[in-house]
Amino acid sequence: MRNLRFRSAATAATTALVAALALTACGQSDRADAASKPDTTTASTASSSTPKDEATEKPQDSTGENAQTASSNNSGKGSSGNKSADKPGDKSNARTTCTGGNTKVTVTDVTRPINHLLVTATNTGKTNCDAYYAPLLGFDEAQAVTQINEDSKPQAVVTLAPGESAYASISLGGDGSPDIAAYKLSVHFAGRSNQGSVGSPANLTLPKGTMVSDTTSVSYWQSTMADALIW
Repeated sequence: MRNLRFRSAATAATTALVAALALTACGQSDRADAASKPDTTTASTASSSTPKDEATEKPQDSTGENAQTASSNNSGKGSSGNKSADKPGDKSNARTTCTGGNTKVTVTDVTRPINHLLVTATNTGKTNCDAYYAPLLGFDEAQAVTQINEDSKPQAVVTLAPGESAYASISLGGDGSPDIAAYKLSVHFAGRSNQGSVGSPANLTLPKGTMVSDTTSVSYWQSTMADALIW
């Protein structure tokens, strides 16, 4: 009987010891798990923060690049603007008064209208020239210039680029019939103020058989031959 009690007591003691060891092992495992959780959380936080930092930096880098590009583009536009500002100073925009020295002047007979001659002045210079008012004509040894047809006045001064021409028609009969033989023609150019002639004249030989009258007249300078021959 005593042996049975001793064995039961031993068995109970062994069971208690095993249970205690099991509890101890569980406690250590729980502490180990508990200790590992902060590490896992920290790693997860670090991992998730990295993409956020990159996403924040990219717009900053992109903004910086855009700012540099815009600055570069603005710099280019400024340079282009300066070149545009230089254009008004180009020689192509310079102008002077048309004279016998910078034009080639001719006088020709025309079939229509009858009793008319055509005076043509072509710019032979390198800059624009303005043909003001009307050509100042002198036939042979005439003491006064030929009268000007005021009805032919254009709306604007005729400006000739290099190589371009201005035209004026001479109505030989005027209000009557041409009956005075003429051989020479001097063509003077008016200045901007229309106070006499400027520059050198063009001295021409008239077409054979030219006849003038006391009422011969000349038109203002026109930009086309057709406009000139209306008068």
